[in-house]
Amino acid sequence: MSACLSYVTDIISMHNHGFGDCNCSVEASPTKLRVLAIALVMVASFSMVELRISHHSHSLSLVADAGHMIADVFAIAMSLIAVWIARWPSSPQAPFGYRRIEILAALANGIGQLLIAGWIAQAAILHLRIPPDEILTMPMALTALGGLGVHGVNAVLLHQHTEDDLNLRAAFLHTLTDALRWLGVLFVAAAVHWFGWQRADGVVSFAIALLILTGALPLIQQSLSILLEQTPASIHPEEVESYLLTCKEVTQVNQLQIWTIAPGQTHLSAHLTVTGNLSHRDRLLHQLQSSLSNKFGLSNITVQMRAAPPIALSTLPNTKIRELIQTGTTDLDSIVPAKTESNASRLLER
Repeated sequence: MSACLSYVTDIISMHNHGFGDCNCSVEASPTKLRVLAIALVMVASFSMVELRISHHSHSLSLVADAGHMIADVFAIAMSLIAVWIARWPSSPQAPFGYRRIEILAALANGIGQLLIAGWIAQAAILHLRIPPDEILTMPMALTALGGLGVHGVNAVLLHQHTEDDLNLRAAFLHTLTDALRWLGVLFVAAAVHWFGWQRADGVVSFAIALLILTGALPLIQQSLSILLEQTPASIHPEEVESYLLTCKEVTQVNQLQIWTIAPGQTHLSAHLTVTGNLSHRDRLLHQLQSSLSNKFGLSNITVQMRAAPPIALSTLPNTKIRELIQTGTTDLDSIVPAKTESNASRLLER
């Protein structure tokens, strides 16, 4: 049991990576709709069967899982509706499209998981204090085997889309924690049947609540980070600014903003002060957009450029520049900083 718990915890932590690392397509695939529809039908059908068996067997683990699976039905239905709305095309009123609805669904699912974890933990503590008189282990074991089969199929279907968007990652985490809970139910059935350990039901249920918590908290944090338009954790604005300043035509970077609409849809906007004539700026813009997209995984880059202001000779910190200009010298490399050299040279030409 502990080995299974460690394995599933590793999978959950692996899928709780920063959303900025995702470089997926921004278009919702029809395959996602089909996968979620299949998962919805399977979970809804099995939850009704489990709810009936749980009341007959007097098992808290089954009751807790039945309640969670009913919540999963609503969660998967919410994810399904969100994926459908996210496919709507962008419009003048919604220039970024509707993918944010998937983030709202993921946040709602994360909060729902927290509430379920709290309910299961409270019931587990009660069963630890007052264990049930009798637990029918055979119905528990048979239901658990069926649940493993249902959630095993759903996990395989959803796993290939876990990197595509936060919404389906939430659905996958629901399925993953459900599968582990069924392993817990099997463990409880064996412990009660062979050793008469009635409190195993409460212990396993409490462990399940903790596992749900470990999946829900990162999901909520990542959803809020996107909705609050925070800079993705994988991108550092200072690094982007330094990278822009490595371009010899760029002298200053202002109002640098980086935010995420949805995983795989990261935007950047900035005001750049540049040198060179107007014809060179089109080439510079294309070069910056291509290099920023390749290096930082940005999907949309908006850059406003303005010409660097001319340098007033009276304000130059190095008085030798005026002396060299008065003598007709045009070689300023030795005393003019790299970012002001072209401006000073333009003054010489005048």
